[in-house]
Amino acid sequence: MKNQNPKKDKTAKPVRKQAHRKKQPKDNAESITVKKTMGKILIATGILVAIAACAAYFTFFGSKEHIREKNRQDKNAVYGVIMPEGYTIHGIDISHHQSDVDWDSLQSTRQAHVPITFIFMKATEGDDHVDTRFATYFQEARTHGFIRGAYHFFSPDTDPIKQAELFIAHADLTKGDLPPVLDIEKTGGQSEQELSERVLKWLRHVESHYGVSPIIYASKKFKDKYLSGSEFSSYPYWIAHYYKTSLEYDDAWSFWQHTDIGAVPGIKGDVDMDVFNGNAEDLSMMLLK
Repeated sequence: MKNQNPKKDKTAKPVRKQAHRKKQPKDNAESITVKKTMGKILIATGILVAIAACAAYFTFFGSKEHIREKNRQDKNAVYGVIMPEGYTIHGIDISHHQSDVDWDSLQSTRQAHVPITFIFMKATEGDDHVDTRFATYFQEARTHGFIRGAYHFFSPDTDPIKQAELFIAHADLTKGDLPPVLDIEKTGGQSEQELSERVLKWLRHVESHYGVSPIIYASKKFKDKYLSGSEFSSYPYWIAHYYKTSLEYDDAWSFWQHTDIGAVPGIKGDVDMDVFNGNAEDLSMMLLK
């Protein structure tokens, strides 16, 4: 028989009553929407700040002014720029923007450690504009022993034959000069086909007159987009691609305009600088005979 009055077990743990937690009210739809909106705003703000920071960085460190100062402080700079490696024939291209040129000072570069050998000059633009300095530059370049060349700035919305005739009338290219150049930088709202047809008319008309294939000057991006057809492959290419010491371009090219911030004796301010893709014999073979 069990003890009717058992003693309590002193080792037993007292049973605690569990406290009932007060339930938190659930977020209503309006507060959830506000939180999501604020989150999106914060993300968008962060992205905009990052973009602004990148833009500010490249505006300063990628600016022409920054590159100019950095280059001219470099002990390896020549004519105020870091020259592309592996090229021995250098030149410049000028227009009326260079104003008065001290040709005697410029001639001193022909005996420099990195001699300037050739000079391209702007002759004409469109069907009615002649560069105000061309005649003087063209004569002085030959007088001072430079290999000279002339270029035409193409107007896509103007008759290409009239443009070609204007160039021919003023660019009296003779034996020893570089081939004529077509500087093409704008589309004028023309389609790729329309632009190609107009450019070809100029090239073929000028080629017929001088008896040599003209040079096409254009940026890589422009040429790849508008002048990449096989009909342009027979024309020498002068590529514009700035602030690089090496050029990555798979197709053939003859000249490379590698900077627009050169500093040469005899010319005030910045000047475009170029290299020729070849040796003296290769360059000689290009000249008018």
